[in-house]
Amino acid sequence: MKIKGGEDTEWVTVELESPEPTNEDWVGVFSPANLNTSTCTPNPGGIGWVEPPYICTAPIKYKYANHSDPNYNKTGKASLNFQLINQRSDFSFALFSGGLSSPKLVAVSNFIAFANPKAPVYPRLAQGKSWNEMTVTWTSGYDISEAVPFVEWGPKGRKQIQSAAGTLTFNRNSMCGEPARTVGWRDPGFIHTSFLKELWPNMRYTYRLGHFLSDGSYVWSKRYSFKASPYPGQNSLQRVIIFGDMGKAERDGSNEYADYQPGSLNTTDQLIKDLDNFDIVFHIGDLPYANGYISQWDQFTAQVQQISSTVPYMIASGNHERDWPNSGSFYDTPDSGGECGVPAETMYYFPAENRAKFWYATDYGMFRFCIADSEHDWREGSEQYKFIEHCLATVDRKQQPWLIFAAHRPLSYSSNDWYAQEGSFEEPMGRESLQKLWQKYKVDIGFYGHVHNYERVCPIYQNQCVNKEKSHYSGTVNGTIHVVVGGGGSHLSDFAKAPPIWSIFRDKDYGFGKLTAFNHSFLLFEYKKSSDGKVYDSFTISRDYKDVLACVHDGCEKTTFAS
Repeated sequence: MKIKGGEDTEWVTVELESPEPTNEDWVGVFSPANLNTSTCTPNPGGIGWVEPPYICTAPIKYKYANHSDPNYNKTGKASLNFQLINQRSDFSFALFSGGLSSPKLVAVSNFIAFANPKAPVYPRLAQGKSWNEMTVTWTSGYDISEAVPFVEWGPKGRKQIQSAAGTLTFNRNSMCGEPARTVGWRDPGFIHTSFLKELWPNMRYTYRLGHFLSDGSYVWSKRYSFKASPYPGQNSLQRVIIFGDMGKAERDGSNEYADYQPGSLNTTDQLIKDLDNFDIVFHIGDLPYANGYISQWDQFTAQVQQISSTVPYMIASGNHERDWPNSGSFYDTPDSGGECGVPAETMYYFPAENRAKFWYATDYGMFRFCIADSEHDWREGSEQYKFIEHCLATVDRKQQPWLIFAAHRPLSYSSNDWYAQEGSFEEPMGRESLQKLWQKYKVDIGFYGHVHNYERVCPIYQNQCVNKEKSHYSGTVNGTIHVVVGGGGSHLSDFAKAPPIWSIFRDKDYGFGKLTAFNHSFLLFEYKKSSDGKVYDSFTISRDYKDVLACVHDGCEKTTFAS
């Protein structure tokens, strides 16, 4: 049976009937449709994130049979609505008794599939290594032996050209541990990236994804558009969204693995609603919280595609993307569920020299962004420390006055309760090496996630606020403002009861940050809640180039008495 409708999503109604219904019965969505219903429980002493349902083929998602009818346990009948996304294979629905820990198969539905399961879907824009290059990444079921991937693109309303795409994938052996190597594994399909070069600044371009099949026919996506990035230093209105830790959630009310991002859809929907009012997005780590259940990467790229197909969607690496014991991550934790960075580094493009080392610089008009990788060593003497200094040191502040540092973990200040209990009020060893770089190169703002709340810190250096203002900063650049924007969607984090003197504003809620550069002298930051899109905290920075050049403590150029 073929699913009618669009190429990438459709709603399906499942009618079920059980001879011995209970409140523990559940229905799973499986793809590929042919599933292994044997029980697979976590290994005793295992270090992964294996979660129930404990069956050897992990469902994409599931609902309890009584989800829409509390009388199911009496009637044995129910009707459930599921939203499916195109994931390159067929689907089935299976009814289980015995709950999530001891599931027993009752029945399996007929198999269904999208009209073209291999269709190109979920485009993801990102800035390339030069300001006038945009990359387009997408997922399909077509290997290069079946079809040639490309992008057809050009200025809106004018001649379109075609640019080839490269193709990557990864396999089960690329994973570092369970569940990614075991019950959580699902074939990710093929990841294609095309580089659209020599763009004219600010021009609107249209594009569509294409595959040229061996029989001479073409498969096309729908048509999308984006606006090319401004020239570095260009004086125009430039708007940036930044947040971390959003995750994904199911619009049909289904449960899924790592199902603890209740604010995810609110954040996504607010950004979609406001899509005409920002130009680029930075999602600074903890993207889908797949935690080794690879199908969740499809769920996430589908959820954000209205955003990522329209503006550059730049990412950073978080603990739930990278960390795994004995895999080279700075933290020896199992937080990636055995992924050890592979899906994130393959599913998304970012302009790093080595995508296994998740740090990079990118320019957007009057902004320079230095994106660090908190899951690799950043301390003085490390390879990443040298990159960070180079990124900060090589920007021309008269043309790009707004210098932004970002990383997943708070490498500066946070009054989150667990940091307070440690007494550090930061990620351990975070600011000790980096604060002298922030001060020397006069970084305006540092942004972080990991802690699932919002907090703004005063302009600060060596634990001391260096400016008494609360909402408007002007004149000489001294100290860096640090902002935690980790309330993208994951379960919220508690603050220490007593806020430190450097903490200006705290909010335990879901939200995101927005930067607006009006010109070379005036910058606005706003914190917006995901629930209503309204501004709940803000500050401005106003200054001239001479204020960046001015000498401050540990931020002075060397001088000579020679005439």
